Amino acid sequence: MPELEIPAFVRQQIAESYGADEASLVERGFDEARTRPVTLRANTLKALPDDIADALDAAHIAYRRVPWYRDAFVLEDVREKAVWDLDIYREGRVYLQSLSSMMPPIVLEPRPGADILDMCAAPGGKTSQVVALSDGAAHMTACEMNGPRAEKLQYNLDKLGCRNVQVMRVDARRLDKFFSFDQILLDAPCTGSGTICSGDERAGRRITEALLNKVTRSQRALLDRALDVLKPGGTLVYSTCSIFPAENEEQVAAALKRHRDCEVAPVELAGADGEADAPIMLPGRIEGTCTICPSRLYEGFFIARITKKDPKKRKR
Repeated sequence: MPELEIPAFVRQQIAESYGADEASLVERGFDEARTRPVTLRANTLKALPDDIADALDAAHIAYRRVPWYRDAFVLEDVREKAVWDLDIYREGRVYLQSLSSMMPPIVLEPRPGADILDMCAAPGGKTSQVVALSDGAAHMTACEMNGPRAEKLQYNLDKLGCRNVQVMRVDARRLDKFFSFDQILLDAPCTGSGTICSGDERAGRRITEALLNKVTRSQRALLDRALDVLKPGGTLVYSTCSIFPAENEEQVAAALKRHRDCEVAPVELAGADGEADAPIMLPGRIEGTCTICPSRLYEGFFIARITKKDPKKRKR
């Protein structure tokens, strides 16, 4: 493997955001990411987790189950291509997805019958997971402004057996305020600073100050529109695959100042208390939010849950 190397801008942001011990932990995680195993989840709209386990056994693919999420599998010593060749993949009974990416839909706790919005939905991994977690009984709207990405989103939803999903080709920042939703998932465009591997030259070229400025502007607009269309008493889960506070806690804190009727509801990630395969948490600036440290198993990820106060409930 190439020598440990982290893009200069990323290193600078980490040094300014975390203490020396945490920065060292992040750098080690970037190095470990080079051997990150393949992970997937059972698509429970089409198959039970035990069915997937049986199929992996039949294909002689070694795996282990994830304690905090019964639908998730970690595959060691195999590449994604080995999964592509399986019927369970071709038939949409599994979806290749990082463990960190599986967490925001779980935190959202999708409810059957709820009106749910996924603001940045393509390619559909989290959208389809939300549908599955609601047993296919939520009223789902998925936004994607880019034409080819919207087509890919629709293809994946069809393949995975997602019904009752309306795909809207629209910039979610300009979603009509006529709409209102009980639950919203906003996995916002970001720098991707939590997903890089050390020695990745593409990340060095991609993650720049200009990109950070661009995505933070977009994140602000998306958060504002999300909180505008969130119903009183509703829940928004905001997430990024970044570990930069400017994209995470700072965005949430600023949004709460602009939307005084909203507040943070604590995120409690299952499996984050030291059990096997649990993520490591970085210190956060807002109590109740979670920043997952990059590691061999996990991408760096931020998750916050925001609720909108319901005036009717306060009067009772």
